Amino acid sequence: MAGKSKNKIQVTHVGSIPRPPSLTKLLLADERGDAVDETEFWKEVQDATRYVIRRQQEAGITSGNNGEQPRVGFQTYMPLRMEGFGGTGVRNLPTDFLNYPILAGMTGVRMGESRIMDAPEAVAEVKYNDMGPIEKECLSFRQALDAEGDFDENFMNVPSPGIIATTMLNAHYDSHEAYVMALADEISKEYRYVVEQGYTLQIDAPDLAMEHTFMYQDQPVSVFVEAVEMYVEGINRAIGDLPRDKVRLHVCWGNWNGPHVDDVPLREVLPKLLNANVSAINIPFGNPQHQHEIPVICKIPLPDHMDLIVGAIDTTTNYCEHPEVVANRLGEAIKAVGDKTRIVAGADCGFSTFAGYKFVAEDVVWTKLRSLAEGAKLATERYWS
Repeated sequence: MAGKSKNKIQVTHVGSIPRPPSLTKLLLADERGDAVDETEFWKEVQDATRYVIRRQQEAGITSGNNGEQPRVGFQTYMPLRMEGFGGTGVRNLPTDFLNYPILAGMTGVRMGESRIMDAPEAVAEVKYNDMGPIEKECLSFRQALDAEGDFDENFMNVPSPGIIATTMLNAHYDSHEAYVMALADEISKEYRYVVEQGYTLQIDAPDLAMEHTFMYQDQPVSVFVEAVEMYVEGINRAIGDLPRDKVRLHVCWGNWNGPHVDDVPLREVLPKLLNANVSAINIPFGNPQHQHEIPVICKIPLPDHMDLIVGAIDTTTNYCEHPEVVANRLGEAIKAVGDKTRIVAGADCGFSTFAGYKFVAEDVVWTKLRSLAEGAKLATERYWS
């Protein structure tokens, strides 16, 4: 991971941070196709970006980003930047919401107005021809960093081809795989631009675990594992010849406060995940359903070039992890990997993966991130003393 120090545990997070109400309103209007004043929009973005940079630094984050402030969703912003999308797709509900309808009703209130389950679908050949929005976003981030100060590492998020394909469904290509690979060829333009601007690229790929309970809910695990192999191939195709040390990967089982009892076990997919051509992988271990899986890495070791970003705090509950809890989770990860210099403290997922979608109150977000940093400091003291 670029900017990694060998004498302490660095602290990062997955990316999204709650957007202010005024910016959320503009993002949702833009997604609906309403007229939005571009000057007003980018002023709101700049103000919000400076704020989240400042708050991250105050909390102790050493590898930070723009909080995804200019985006309506971590992957659903793609139809606003790529050609070929239209209409409305109908995505499966995850098994959590099918099997627990009372939960589904409670969760729906917290999802806000963003097009999460009814996003546009691919109705023609997908093309990424307009680089203007990503150029403006990268410039906005740079200007905010110039005003507030750089992190040890500055990163930016871009979704994986697979999560784009499973959210914006296919109504054009002959096969799902052909659609994924077409997306890989096009999203590679955004990948490359982010890296060329000096940022570390984080690829957000919930498809590598979460889709077991969405698109593949009626399929055996073996079929899903085959799909994961194809999705990783798409990621590597999109990465191309970008320097591996400038790319990291986030995997998750879905960012909602639910039972997650149908989640695919890490042991089933980890061998495929480790084929991704990245320098670090972020895995959620800060929640009750997956914390026990840290030792899986003892049996399925990460390649020597790959760091582990440990999801050590849950992003779906306002319960704040004590720094000792964070330090203990990091210590278990150090034991599993066998090298303290390859461990980074992180979060399970984003705190507001879509505009208006959040389970954790914004003021609690900063307390949780501060606890994460304090836990990393405790773990550093334990293992470097």
